Amino acid sequence: MQQIQLGGSELRCSRVAYGCWRIISAGKAVEVTPEREQAARKAILAAYENGYTLFDHADIYSDGLAEWVFGRLLRDQKGLRDKIVIASKCGIRKAGDPQSAAPYRYDFSAAHILGSCEASLKRLQTDRIDLYQLHRPDFLANPEEVAGAFMKLKGQGKAREFGLSNASPAFFAMVQKFCPFKLIVNQVEISLMKLDYFRNGTMEQCMSERITPLAWSPLAGGRLLFNGVIDLNEPGHAKRIQLRDAIDAVARERNVSRGVIALAWLLKHPSNIVPIVGSADPKNIMDVTKAVNLELTREEWYSLMEGAVGERLP
Repeated sequence: MQQIQLGGSELRCSRVAYGCWRIISAGKAVEVTPEREQAARKAILAAYENGYTLFDHADIYSDGLAEWVFGRLLRDQKGLRDKIVIASKCGIRKAGDPQSAAPYRYDFSAAHILGSCEASLKRLQTDRIDLYQLHRPDFLANPEEVAGAFMKLKGQGKAREFGLSNASPAFFAMVQKFCPFKLIVNQVEISLMKLDYFRNGTMEQCMSERITPLAWSPLAGGRLLFNGVIDLNEPGHAKRIQLRDAIDAVARERNVSRGVIALAWLLKHPSNIVPIVGSADPKNIMDVTKAVNLELTREEWYSLMEGAVGERLP
């Protein structure tokens, strides 16, 4: 698979990344049975064998079990660690942590960042995280404190590069102002069903500051692949039908799947979006890699944008 440079760093990775959120479960932690672990390993290895080299994690994915299972695979697959780029995130604290009355919240305190990184390193069975990010903006974040935690982790060699996730341009700029080194990514939700970051200045900031946008849920949580009957009582049903028709028209012309077109649409953007694919099905993991070599025309790109917006562009 084609490679891309992350931000202005020395890190290079596959043009499409693999997201590990669902390798154990899509929600809360479940028992890691031998069958679940084997299925997770099969998905991870399918991604690697098909050219994916950036693997995206977070400490909250299955309450840490996704990292734990990935770490066990690294332990058993000698040499794999040095062939891939591992990304992880922290900053979300679930209800009941650490006191039973504690609410679900965000925490960018230095103590939490440092402790979370240590815990992820232990679960992943590695001495370093290549790309460490803060998950969702903390309203109480002190950018100087965040920068101090990043500098400590970098100085200790526990994290090589840093970025944010779900950050507005203003929040990203605030944290960057206090960091002595460049933040290299902003991981945000971008898809044909989620256009917000095309409208709020994020893409322009990424291009002007050499920040790589990582796109989570690039297939809208699988909704862009849905082949069933769309409920006409569902809000926005007409727009969904119009978008599906627009994608299918291009997919038929190019003789590829709907998922390939949806990813190719993101890859066309000059900000060098890196979509994060989260399927656990090896067939889907392989299929969408076709998007890397599919160059949409401007006309195709805008026909899909029009389908996504649901009306003629102004």
